[in-house]
Amino acid sequence: MSSDPATQPLALRCRGISHRYLDRYPSLDRVSFDIAPDDRVALIGANGCGKSTLLKIIDGLVFPTEGHLEVFGVPITERALGDAATNASFRARVGFVFQNSDVQLFSATVRDEIAFGPLHLGLSGAEVAARIDDTLALLSVEHLADRPPFMLSGGEAKRVAIATVLVMGPDLWLFDEPTSALDPRSRDQVIELIAALGDAGKTIVTATHDLEALPALAARAIVLDESHRVAADGPVAAILRDRDLLGRVNLISTSR
Repeated sequence: MSSDPATQPLALRCRGISHRYLDRYPSLDRVSFDIAPDDRVALIGANGCGKSTLLKIIDGLVFPTEGHLEVFGVPITERALGDAATNASFRARVGFVFQNSDVQLFSATVRDEIAFGPLHLGLSGAEVAARIDDTLALLSVEHLADRPPFMLSGGEAKRVAIATVLVMGPDLWLFDEPTSALDPRSRDQVIELIAALGDAGKTIVTATHDLEALPALAARAIVLDESHRVAADGPVAAILRDRDLLGRVNLISTSR
């Protein structure tokens, strides 16, 4: 029996999140929002507005200069993730697919890539092998299992990067510009994968400036402007209709 949604903690609770690189250069300024479990949310804005930094903060890769973050009701701080048990639980529930797949893929073969996460969970060899086989089949990449990552196309590398996260079974997925630099077929396949994860009840947060793909990627959009603040937050359809807003945040051209 599923839990009553009213009693479940938020998937994400961000309050007053600010970040400055080298304590000087602002990347986020007092960003606040909530995301419920099962939500599909897009972070949109022009390049440099802070989308990628915000995803890294949610994933505990960097930490805010100011503000408070909770993931599934657990405060996420550098000190909290310094605890081995808390960190292991957090990493099992949150998965990050980077914009550049080369950052994520480093093992000798695709099979080794997919095995990396489960092996670090301390699973048995048989369970790891079963997870790998299931994941390869789900993403239709069985034929790539013994190929080294440097021999993958851009679309193949993206699917394998998703596989390395899928095998861990996270509840919260973070995607950074998942459709960038992909050919049309690969782009459509990635969009379909993200939609399928949402249909399966996963919480999805996608950073993108691909407005054409936005309705398929998310139901709600949080708009960041070039001052690194939240400029708007609402249903995707309403955001896309607001041409003045999209022009102000440099997502569309306002020139005639």
